[in-house]
Amino acid sequence: MASRCSSGLSSVFLRCVASAFRLKIGGAIAIILAGGAFLSAQNPPPADRAQTEAQQKRAAERIAALQKEAETLASQEQTLLVELRKLEVERQLRQEELTTVERSLADTERQLRQTTARAAALQAQADQQRPDVEARLVRLYRMGRAGYWRLLLDVDDLRRIGRAYRTAAALGRIDKDRVDAHRRTLQALAAERAALEKKAHDMRALQTKAQQARTAVDRAVAARSALVASIDERRDLNAQLTGELQDAQQRLQTSLSQIAAGRAGPAVGLPFRPFQGALPWPADGVVSGRFGRQRANRFGTTLVRNGIEISLPEGRPVHPVHEGTVAYADQFSGYGNLVIVDHGDRAYSLYGHLASLEVHRGERVDVTDTVGVAGRNPAGNPSLYFELRVDGQAVDPLQWLKRP
Repeated sequence: MASRCSSGLSSVFLRCVASAFRLKIGGAIAIILAGGAFLSAQNPPPADRAQTEAQQKRAAERIAALQKEAETLASQEQTLLVELRKLEVERQLRQEELTTVERSLADTERQLRQTTARAAALQAQADQQRPDVEARLVRLYRMGRAGYWRLLLDVDDLRRIGRAYRTAAALGRIDKDRVDAHRRTLQALAAERAALEKKAHDMRALQTKAQQARTAVDRAVAARSALVASIDERRDLNAQLTGELQDAQQRLQTSLSQIAAGRAGPAVGLPFRPFQGALPWPADGVVSGRFGRQRANRFGTTLVRNGIEISLPEGRPVHPVHEGTVAYADQFSGYGNLVIVDHGDRAYSLYGHLASLEVHRGERVDVTDTVGVAGRNPAGNPSLYFELRVDGQAVDPLQWLKRP
Protein backbone atom coordinates (compact mmCIF):
# COMPACT_ATOMS: atom_id res chain seq x y z
CA MET A 1 0.00 0.00 0.00
CA ALA A 2 2.80 2.42 1.01
CA SER A 3 4.75 1.79 -2.24
CA ARG A 4 1.67 2.39 -4.39
CA CYS A 5 0.96 5.66 -2.69
CA SER A 6 4.56 6.86 -3.01
CA SER A 7 4.63 6.12 -6.74
CA GLY A 8 1.10 7.10 -7.74
CA LEU A 9 -0.13 9.83 -5.42
CA SER A 10 1.22 13.31 -5.78
CA SER A 11 -1.09 14.97 -3.25
CA VAL A 12 0.72 16.09 -0.09
CA PHE A 13 -2.43 15.42 1.86
CA LEU A 14 -2.55 11.77 0.79
CA ARG A 15 1.14 11.27 1.50
CA CYS A 16 0.53 12.52 5.07
CA VAL A 17 -2.31 10.03 5.43
CA ALA A 18 -0.16 7.17 4.14
CA SER A 19 2.51 8.14 6.66
CA ALA A 20 -0.06 8.27 9.42
CA PHE A 21 -1.04 4.67 8.69
CA ARG A 22 2.39 3.61 9.84
CA LEU A 23 1.86 5.07 13.32
CA LYS A 24 1.72 2.29 15.88
CA ILE A 25 1.24 2.09 19.61
CA GLY A 26 4.57 2.04 21.47
CA GLY A 27 5.75 -0.81 23.63
CA ALA A 28 4.81 0.88 26.92
CA ILE A 29 1.19 1.32 25.83
CA ALA A 30 0.98 -2.18 24.45
CA ILE A 31 2.12 -3.65 27.76
CA ILE A 32 -0.41 -1.64 29.76
CA LEU A 33 -3.22 -2.35 27.31
CA ALA A 34 -2.45 -6.04 27.46
CA GLY A 35 -2.30 -6.23 31.24
CA GLY A 36 -4.80 -3.67 32.55
CA ALA A 37 -8.52 -3.63 33.10
CA PHE A 38 -10.15 -0.64 31.43
CA LEU A 39 -12.25 1.82 33.42
CA SER A 40 -14.49 4.65 32.34
CA ALA A 41 -12.70 7.46 30.49
CA GLN A 42 -14.86 10.10 32.09
CA ASN A 43 -13.35 12.72 34.39
CA PRO A 44 -14.09 12.39 38.13
CA PRO A 45 -17.40 14.03 39.13
CA PRO A 46 -17.26 17.48 40.77
CA ALA A 47 -18.07 15.97 44.19
CA ASP A 48 -14.98 13.73 44.00
CA ARG A 49 -12.79 16.63 42.87
CA ALA A 50 -14.07 18.78 45.74
CA GLN A 51 -13.37 15.97 48.20
CA THR A 52 -9.84 15.53 46.85
CA GLU A 53 -9.15 19.26 47.07
CA ALA A 54 -10.50 19.35 50.64
CA GLN A 55 -8.24 16.43 51.60
CA GLN A 56 -5.23 18.15 50.06
CA LYS A 57 -6.01 21.41 51.87
CA ARG A 58 -6.48 19.62 55.19
CA ALA A 59 -3.24 17.67 54.75
CA ALA A 60 -1.34 20.88 53.99
CA GLU A 61 -2.80 22.57 57.08
CA ARG A 62 -1.99 19.54 59.20
CA ILE A 63 1.64 19.44 58.00
CA ALA A 64 1.99 23.19 58.59
CA ALA A 65 0.65 22.83 62.16
CA LEU A 66 3.03 19.95 62.90
CA GLN A 67 6.00 21.86 61.50
CA LYS A 68 5.09 24.86 63.63
CA GLU A 69 4.90 22.68 66.75
CA ALA A 70 8.24 21.06 65.88
CA GLU A 71 9.84 24.51 65.70
CA THR A 72 8.31 25.45 69.06
CA LEU A 73 9.54 22.23 70.70
CA ALA A 74 13.05 22.81 69.34
CA SER A 75 13.26 26.04 71.34
CA GLN A 76 12.01 24.53 74.61
CA GLU A 77 13.98 23.02 77.46
CA GLN A 78 15.06 19.50 76.57
CA THR A 79 13.04 17.41 79.02
CA LEU A 80 11.95 13.81 78.50
CA LEU A 81 8.38 14.92 77.83
CA VAL A 82 9.56 17.43 75.25
CA GLU A 83 11.82 14.84 73.62
CA LEU A 84 9.02 12.27 73.49
CA ARG A 85 6.68 14.85 72.00
CA LYS A 86 9.29 15.87 69.41
CA LEU A 87 9.63 12.25 68.31
CA GLU A 88 5.85 11.88 68.14
CA VAL A 89 5.51 15.07 66.08
CA GLU A 90 8.23 13.77 63.77
CA ARG A 91 6.35 10.49 63.38
CA GLN A 92 3.09 12.32 62.63
CA LEU A 93 4.83 14.55 60.11
CA ARG A 94 6.32 11.61 58.24
CA GLN A 95 3.02 9.73 58.42
CA GLU A 96 1.13 12.74 57.04
CA GLU A 97 3.65 13.04 54.22
CA LEU A 98 3.27 9.33 53.49
CA THR A 99 -0.52 9.65 53.44
CA THR A 100 -0.26 12.59 51.03
CA VAL A 101 2.06 10.66 48.70
CA GLU A 102 -0.16 7.57 48.80
CA ARG A 103 -3.19 9.71 47.99
CA SER A 104 -1.34 11.22 45.01
CA LEU A 105 -0.27 7.74 43.95
CA ALA A 106 -3.85 6.47 44.03
CA ASP A 107 -5.00 9.49 42.00
CA THR A 108 -2.23 8.91 39.44
CA GLU A 109 -3.18 5.24 39.17
CA ARG A 110 -6.77 6.25 38.51
CA GLN A 111 -5.68 8.70 35.82
CA LEU A 112 -3.43 6.03 34.32
CA ARG A 113 -6.34 3.60 34.07
CA GLN A 114 -8.52 6.27 32.47
CA THR A 115 -5.81 7.14 29.95
CA THR A 116 -5.37 3.44 29.19
CA ALA A 117 -9.09 3.14 28.54
CA ARG A 118 -9.05 6.15 26.20
CA ALA A 119 -6.07 4.73 24.31
CA ALA A 120 -7.84 1.40 23.94
CA ALA A 121 -10.99 3.10 22.63
CA LEU A 122 -8.99 5.18 20.16
CA GLN A 123 -7.10 2.11 18.97
CA ALA A 124 -10.38 0.29 18.39
CA GLN A 125 -11.72 3.33 16.53
CA ALA A 126 -8.60 3.54 14.36
CA ASP A 127 -8.79 -0.18 13.56
CA GLN A 128 -12.42 0.24 12.55
CA GLN A 129 -11.71 3.24 10.32
CA ARG A 130 -8.58 1.91 8.63
CA PRO A 131 -10.06 -0.69 6.18
CA ASP A 132 -12.57 1.77 4.71
CA VAL A 133 -10.00 4.56 4.38
CA GLU A 134 -7.44 2.24 2.79
CA ALA A 135 -10.05 0.89 0.35
CA ARG A 136 -10.97 4.41 -0.76
CA LEU A 137 -7.34 5.40 -1.20
CA VAL A 138 -6.75 2.31 -3.32
CA ARG A 139 -9.79 3.22 -5.43
CA LEU A 140 -8.47 6.76 -5.92
CA TYR A 141 -5.05 5.43 -6.86
CA ARG A 142 -6.55 3.17 -9.52
CA MET A 143 -8.62 6.02 -10.90
CA GLY A 144 -5.45 8.07 -11.37
CA ARG A 145 -4.66 11.68 -10.66
CA ALA A 146 -8.05 12.93 -11.89
CA GLY A 147 -9.95 10.70 -9.43
CA TYR A 148 -13.72 11.22 -9.36
CA TRP A 149 -13.45 14.14 -11.79
CA ARG A 150 -12.97 11.63 -14.61
CA LEU A 151 -16.74 11.22 -14.40
CA LEU A 152 -17.08 14.56 -16.17
CA LEU A 153 -15.18 13.27 -19.21
CA ASP A 154 -17.84 10.68 -19.94
CA VAL A 155 -20.81 13.07 -19.84
CA ASP A 156 -21.89 15.28 -22.72
CA ASP A 157 -25.28 16.51 -21.48
CA LEU A 158 -25.13 19.78 -19.52
CA ARG A 159 -27.60 18.64 -16.88
CA ARG A 160 -25.72 15.40 -16.45
CA ILE A 161 -22.46 17.34 -16.27
CA GLY A 162 -23.90 19.35 -13.35
CA ARG A 163 -25.08 16.22 -11.62
CA ALA A 164 -21.71 14.51 -12.21
CA TYR A 165 -19.93 17.60 -10.85
CA ARG A 166 -21.98 17.52 -7.65
CA THR A 167 -21.43 13.76 -7.33
CA ALA A 168 -17.66 14.09 -7.78
CA ALA A 169 -17.51 16.95 -5.27
CA ALA A 170 -19.61 15.03 -2.74
CA LEU A 171 -17.48 11.89 -3.12
CA GLY A 172 -14.34 13.96 -2.73
CA ARG A 173 -15.67 15.54 0.44
CA ILE A 174 -16.64 12.14 1.83
CA ASP A 175 -13.16 10.78 1.20
CA LYS A 176 -11.52 13.85 2.67
CA ASP A 177 -13.76 13.79 5.76
CA ARG A 178 -13.05 10.12 6.38
CA VAL A 179 -9.34 10.52 5.95
CA ASP A 180 -9.38 13.62 8.18
CA ALA A 181 -11.34 11.74 10.85
CA HIS A 182 -8.85 8.87 10.73
CA ARG A 183 -5.94 11.28 10.96
CA ARG A 184 -7.51 12.97 14.01
CA THR A 185 -7.98 9.57 15.61
CA LEU A 186 -4.31 8.75 15.06
CA GLN A 187 -3.23 12.13 16.41
CA ALA A 188 -5.40 11.65 19.51
CA LEU A 189 -3.92 8.18 19.94
CA ALA A 190 -0.40 9.62 19.78
CA ALA A 191 -1.37 12.23 22.40
CA GLU A 192 -2.75 9.54 24.70
CA ARG A 193 0.47 7.58 24.22
CA ALA A 194 2.50 10.57 25.43
CA ALA A 195 0.11 11.12 28.36
CA LEU A 196 0.31 7.43 29.23
CA GLU A 197 4.09 7.46 29.26
CA LYS A 198 4.07 10.57 31.49
CA LYS A 199 1.61 9.02 33.94
CA ALA A 200 3.72 5.86 34.09
CA HIS A 201 6.79 7.99 34.81
CA ASP A 202 4.93 9.96 37.48
CA MET A 203 3.73 6.75 39.09
CA ARG A 204 7.26 5.31 39.28
CA ALA A 205 8.48 8.55 40.89
CA LEU A 206 5.62 8.51 43.41
CA GLN A 207 6.30 4.86 44.26
CA THR A 208 9.90 5.77 45.03
CA LYS A 209 8.79 8.74 47.12
CA ALA A 210 6.26 6.58 49.00
CA GLN A 211 8.95 4.05 49.86
CA GLN A 212 11.19 6.84 51.17
CA ALA A 213 8.30 8.20 53.26
CA ARG A 214 7.61 4.73 54.72
CA THR A 215 11.27 4.43 55.66
CA ALA A 216 11.12 7.85 57.35
CA VAL A 217 8.04 6.78 59.34
CA ASP A 218 9.80 3.59 60.44
CA ARG A 219 12.85 5.57 61.56
CA ALA A 220 10.71 7.98 63.60
CA VAL A 221 8.85 5.10 65.27
CA ALA A 222 12.12 3.30 66.02
CA ALA A 223 13.65 6.43 67.60
CA ARG A 224 10.66 6.96 69.88
CA SER A 225 10.50 3.27 70.79
CA ALA A 226 14.18 3.31 71.68
CA LEU A 227 13.68 6.27 74.04
CA VAL A 228 10.63 4.67 75.67
CA ALA A 229 12.56 1.42 76.16
CA SER A 230 15.44 3.34 77.70
CA ILE A 231 13.07 5.05 80.14
CA ASP A 232 11.54 1.70 81.07
CA GLU A 233 14.94 0.16 81.73
CA ARG A 234 16.60 3.01 83.67
CA ARG A 235 15.44 3.97 87.14
CA ASP A 236 16.80 7.53 86.87
CA LEU A 237 15.01 8.26 83.59
CA ASN A 238 11.83 6.68 84.92
CA ALA A 239 11.89 8.86 88.01
CA GLN A 240 12.60 11.91 85.84
CA LEU A 241 9.61 11.20 83.58
CA THR A 242 7.32 10.65 86.57
CA GLY A 243 8.41 13.98 88.02
CA GLU A 244 7.80 15.73 84.70
CA LEU A 245 4.31 14.21 84.47
CA GLN A 246 3.51 15.45 87.96
CA ASP A 247 4.77 18.91 87.01
CA ALA A 248 2.54 18.78 83.91
CA GLN A 249 -0.46 17.99 86.12
CA GLN A 250 0.36 20.97 88.32
CA ARG A 251 0.65 23.27 85.33
CA LEU A 252 -2.68 21.99 84.07
CA GLN A 253 -4.24 22.69 87.47
CA THR A 254 -2.90 26.23 87.32
CA SER A 255 -4.27 26.70 83.80
CA LEU A 256 -7.72 25.48 84.88
CA SER A 257 -7.69 27.92 87.80
CA GLN A 258 -6.84 30.74 85.42
CA ILE A 259 -9.63 29.67 83.05
CA ALA A 260 -12.12 29.64 85.94
CA ALA A 261 -10.96 33.06 87.13
CA GLY A 262 -11.31 34.52 83.67
CA ARG A 263 -14.89 33.40 83.04
CA ALA A 264 -17.24 36.32 82.42
CA GLY A 265 -20.31 34.62 83.87
CA PRO A 266 -22.33 31.39 84.05
CA ALA A 267 -22.72 29.49 80.79
CA VAL A 268 -26.19 29.21 79.37
CA GLY A 269 -27.24 25.59 78.75
CA LEU A 270 -27.98 22.30 80.46
CA PRO A 271 -26.60 21.98 83.99
CA PHE A 272 -23.84 19.39 84.37
CA ARG A 273 -24.38 17.75 87.77
CA PRO A 274 -27.77 16.10 87.08
CA PHE A 275 -26.08 13.95 84.42
CA GLN A 276 -23.81 12.05 86.81
CA GLY A 277 -23.73 8.42 85.69
CA ALA A 278 -25.44 9.29 82.40
CA LEU A 279 -22.76 11.13 80.40
CA PRO A 280 -21.87 9.58 77.03
CA TRP A 281 -18.33 8.29 76.53
CA PRO A 282 -16.04 10.63 74.58
CA ALA A 283 -15.00 7.74 72.32
CA ASP A 284 -15.35 3.97 72.07
CA GLY A 285 -12.40 2.24 73.71
CA VAL A 286 -11.08 0.30 76.69
CA VAL A 287 -9.93 1.92 79.93
CA SER A 288 -6.18 1.30 80.17
CA GLY A 289 -5.34 3.72 83.01
CA ARG A 290 -7.60 4.42 85.96
CA PHE A 291 -8.21 7.47 88.09
CA GLY A 292 -6.20 8.01 91.28
CA ARG A 293 -2.86 6.75 92.55
CA GLN A 294 -1.44 4.09 90.26
CA ARG A 295 1.84 2.21 90.09
CA ALA A 296 3.56 3.69 87.06
CA ASN A 297 6.37 1.18 86.36
CA ARG A 298 8.33 -1.85 87.48
CA PHE A 299 10.50 0.29 89.77
CA GLY A 300 7.50 0.89 92.03
CA THR A 301 7.11 4.57 91.15
CA THR A 302 3.55 5.77 91.65
CA LEU A 303 1.67 8.52 89.89
CA VAL A 304 -1.58 10.18 90.86
CA ARG A 305 -3.69 10.35 87.72
CA ASN A 306 -6.45 12.98 87.66
CA GLY A 307 -8.27 11.30 84.77
CA ILE A 308 -8.41 8.04 82.87
CA GLU A 309 -6.65 6.73 79.78
CA ILE A 310 -8.78 5.10 77.11
CA SER A 311 -7.08 2.77 74.67
CA LEU A 312 -8.53 3.08 71.16
CA PRO A 313 -7.38 3.17 67.52
CA GLU A 314 -5.54 6.29 66.43
CA GLY A 315 -7.70 8.64 64.37
CA ARG A 316 -11.01 7.76 66.03
CA PRO A 317 -13.23 10.85 66.57
CA VAL A 318 -13.55 12.25 70.10
CA HIS A 319 -16.78 13.96 71.20
CA PRO A 320 -17.64 16.25 74.13
CA VAL A 321 -19.52 14.46 76.90
CA HIS A 322 -21.77 17.48 77.51
CA GLU A 323 -22.53 20.81 75.88
CA GLY A 324 -20.31 23.73 76.71
CA THR A 325 -17.74 26.24 75.47
CA VAL A 326 -14.20 25.41 74.38
CA ALA A 327 -11.93 27.10 76.93
CA TYR A 328 -8.65 25.71 75.58
CA ALA A 329 -7.59 24.04 72.32
CA ASP A 330 -3.86 23.82 71.85
CA GLN A 331 -0.74 21.81 72.61
CA PHE A 332 0.02 21.22 76.31
CA SER A 333 3.23 19.59 77.49
CA GLY A 334 2.52 16.10 78.80
CA TYR A 335 -0.93 15.93 77.20
CA GLY A 336 -0.18 16.52 73.52
CA ASN A 337 -3.01 18.35 71.82
CA LEU A 338 -5.49 19.19 74.58
CA VAL A 339 -9.08 20.46 74.54
CA ILE A 340 -10.80 21.79 77.66
CA VAL A 341 -14.57 22.29 77.53
CA ASP A 342 -16.20 24.58 80.08
CA HIS A 343 -19.66 23.27 81.02
CA GLY A 344 -20.44 26.10 83.42
CA ASP A 345 -20.71 26.15 87.23
CA ARG A 346 -16.99 25.17 87.57
CA ALA A 347 -17.41 21.91 85.63
CA TYR A 348 -14.87 21.02 82.94
CA SER A 349 -14.02 18.07 80.72
CA LEU A 350 -10.52 17.55 79.32
CA TYR A 351 -9.46 15.57 76.23
CA GLY A 352 -5.73 14.94 75.78
CA HIS A 353 -3.32 13.04 73.49
CA LEU A 354 -5.33 14.18 70.46
CA ALA A 355 -3.71 13.70 67.06
CA SER A 356 -5.44 16.83 65.75
CA LEU A 357 -7.83 19.51 66.93
CA GLU A 358 -11.23 20.13 65.36
CA VAL A 359 -12.40 23.05 67.51
CA HIS A 360 -11.20 26.52 68.52
CA ARG A 361 -11.26 28.44 71.76
CA GLY A 362 -14.60 30.14 72.39
CA GLU A 363 -16.57 27.72 70.19
CA ARG A 364 -19.84 26.25 71.50
CA VAL A 365 -20.00 22.47 71.28
CA ASP A 366 -22.36 19.65 72.17
CA VAL A 367 -22.22 15.84 72.17
CA THR A 368 -22.70 15.65 68.39
CA ASP A 369 -19.54 17.68 67.68
CA THR A 370 -15.97 16.41 67.35
CA VAL A 371 -13.26 18.10 69.41
CA GLY A 372 -10.46 16.12 67.75
CA VAL A 373 -9.25 12.67 66.82
CA ALA A 374 -7.44 10.23 69.08
CA GLY A 375 -3.65 10.18 68.98
CA ARG A 376 -0.89 8.63 71.12
CA ASN A 377 0.29 9.12 74.67
CA PRO A 378 3.94 9.94 75.50
CA ALA A 379 4.81 6.23 75.51
CA GLY A 380 3.59 5.98 71.91
CA ASN A 381 0.43 3.96 72.59
CA PRO A 382 -2.86 4.90 70.84
CA SER A 383 -4.73 6.55 73.65
CA LEU A 384 -7.13 9.27 74.77
CA TYR A 385 -6.69 11.06 78.09
CA PHE A 386 -10.04 12.06 79.63
CA GLU A 387 -10.51 14.08 82.78
CA LEU A 388 -13.51 15.60 84.54
CA ARG A 389 -13.46 18.51 86.96
CA VAL A 390 -16.48 19.31 89.15
CA ASP A 391 -16.35 22.29 91.50
CA GLY A 392 -12.82 22.71 90.21
CA GLN A 393 -11.72 19.30 91.56
CA ALA A 394 -10.79 16.18 89.61
CA VAL A 395 -13.38 13.39 89.91
CA ASP A 396 -13.35 9.79 88.74
CA PRO A 397 -14.84 9.92 85.21
CA LEU A 398 -16.10 6.34 85.52
CA GLN A 399 -18.59 7.53 88.16
CA TRP A 400 -20.01 10.07 85.71
CA LEU A 401 -20.00 8.17 82.40
CA LYS A 402 -22.68 5.69 81.37
CA ARG A 403 -21.85 2.12 82.20
CA PRO A 404 -20.50 0.40 79.07
